[in-house]
Amino acid sequence: MNQVNRPERETQNRIIKLFRDELGYQFLGDRADFENSNIWEEHLVAYLKRSGYSDIQISTALTRLRREADNRNRTLYGNNQAVYNLLRYGVEVKVAADQNTDTVKLINWGEPQKNDFFIAEEVTLHGNHERRPDIVLYVNGIAIGVLELKRSSVSLGDGIRQNLSNQQPEFNAWFFSTIQFVFAGNNSEGLRYGTIGTEEKYFLHWKEDEQDNSRYKLDKYLLKMCEKNRLIELMRDFVLF
Repeated sequence: MNQVNRPERETQNRIIKLFRDELGYQFLGDRADFENSNIWEEHLVAYLKRSGYSDIQISTALTRLRREADNRNRTLYGNNQAVYNLLRYGVEVKVAADQNTDTVKLINWGEPQKNDFFIAEEVTLHGNHERRPDIVLYVNGIAIGVLELKRSSVSLGDGIRQNLSNQQPEFNAWFFSTIQFVFAGNNSEGLRYGTIGTEEKYFLHWKEDEQDNSRYKLDKYLLKMCEKNRLIELMRDFVLF
């Protein structure tokens, strides 16, 4: 199990509690000692079954999603764009030559609360170099966000650079093909965010309710940005290629 230093551990515990108790995400636990994927098939299949799709439709959609997420002939950017198109518009499947094409929708954009929201911590990524993002956000079992947390005395720039390093081919670029948001946060500076490939200087500061000092900026901004309806809206309307 990964040893996180005490100040960061306390922050991480608090943020997990925030996601679980205030935002209503399901906590999937510590994933340090497991094989992990950016597509958690068990949860995606459960969501799609509940949405009324047949086994063969689900199997076909999963095969297409995995193929687009792990295309070795494209860059990370190209894979991420292909995956986003499937998330945004659905996966067209045709289970027999004499049947019409159906669209398997991986995310319910119109009714955000009908999606399944999860977080996991210390998600071990096995590539050429093993890395462990602090917190990963999943929608319907698909990893869509990575959050790196730092203690107050460490600049958010360190968390951003860590995220950027993880996206390099020699590290764990494969995991980021489904990721829509990359976050770095600490208690003193709050929250900065970007998408895959965003240079450090272009990471944005989330600012809202600046006069409210009743809790840490990090908590306050995560509550705003990662609220289920807001997160789905941001993915649908504000991710551009």
